[in-house]
Amino acid sequence: MTRSYWQARRESRKPNAPAPATLGPLDFVVVGGGLLGCSIAYWLRRARPDARIAVLERARVGHGASGRNAGFVLQGSASNYATDVERFGRTVARDLWAETLVCRHAMFEELSTGVFAGAPTGARTVAGTPAEDGALRASAELLLEDGFDAAYEDAAQTKAALGSNGFLGSLVVHSGAMVDPLALVHAIAEASESPVIDDCEVTGVSRGPDGVEISTSRGPVTAGRAVLALGAYLPLVVPELGRYVRPVRAQMLATVPIAEAAFAQPVYSHRGYFYARQSPAGAVLAGGARHLHEEVEVGYEDVVTAEVQSDLEAYLGRHFPGLAGLAVDRRWSGTMGFSPDHLPVVGEVPGVAGCTYVTGLTGHGLSIGFRLAELIAGALTDSARPVGLDPFDAGRFDEDVAA
Repeated sequence: MTRSYWQARRESRKPNAPAPATLGPLDFVVVGGGLLGCSIAYWLRRARPDARIAVLERARVGHGASGRNAGFVLQGSASNYATDVERFGRTVARDLWAETLVCRHAMFEELSTGVFAGAPTGARTVAGTPAEDGALRASAELLLEDGFDAAYEDAAQTKAALGSNGFLGSLVVHSGAMVDPLALVHAIAEASESPVIDDCEVTGVSRGPDGVEISTSRGPVTAGRAVLALGAYLPLVVPELGRYVRPVRAQMLATVPIAEAAFAQPVYSHRGYFYARQSPAGAVLAGGARHLHEEVEVGYEDVVTAEVQSDLEAYLGRHFPGLAGLAVDRRWSGTMGFSPDHLPVVGEVPGVAGCTYVTGLTGHGLSIGFRLAELIAGALTDSARPVGLDPFDAGRFDEDVAA
């Protein structure tokens, strides 16, 4: 099993909470102690301060993708704005971008940024091909038309900003940011004021006479309402929901710290298949390259491969000459949950009244997760379903769609 750069630098959030049976009947139970699950507990607490809420986590808070990513807070979807407009229509693309802006601002306003190294650096999406360059140029124009703050910079400007080679133009979004993702999840978990039951693997859900019944490795749990925020692991608990999400492995590396500033903003290039940043301690983090190995970069196995890791090192050396040959301090992997259309999926577990699921954040949980959690909490505590959930409703897929 691998450990991420963030996990290696941070101790477990706190000792295990009591066994589930000692908690008594719950109003809400959230399954999954990642960013999304802890955020749902947070917003439920805001909406219902006196509610009995608990989070169930199979390992530790932030053990999965939430504690293994690069810590990019980007806007929009996993694609670029021009592609989203073409795929989903102008209204959905605009609303999605607006919701991710709300997400970014909410995280920075609701929580103490110093706790999770929140840095409002802006973000740079960089073109690796002429086609991508054209899409980024078009994205900048569309974003400006829709009232968002963005700018296109050509190849020369991009090279000057990054000290890079081989890139074309780039899209600069000033609202982008960087965080320590594991520290962020821990901060949200603490702020939720809800017990997190660690080492508690959920094996099944059903409807009982007193509410939703959750079968776990540490005993049964019953709650009036339940939310499964399991990301890629949702089909392991509810197999029929596998049509909405597939597990995709991502690999990363971290170099030894360097004194020089490599780049001040997160760099997201080649349609997101490569990405890099520098940590506050000076380490250069790089990830991606799975598009070069799509057939093997799937599933739940937590391993790194020589082929992907070699491609990551080559990426740094090719585009950032000053980083060529840096010693690698840590390598790790994580499993993301990808939906069929790369947008989150929210629905009710078939046959289990009162049990909601959310999945398919497609590698962009930091972009939308905190806001999506707020919308889900609103749906669970208010008679009026938030309209912001509509683009993510599982009903958008017909019976023939397969993940």
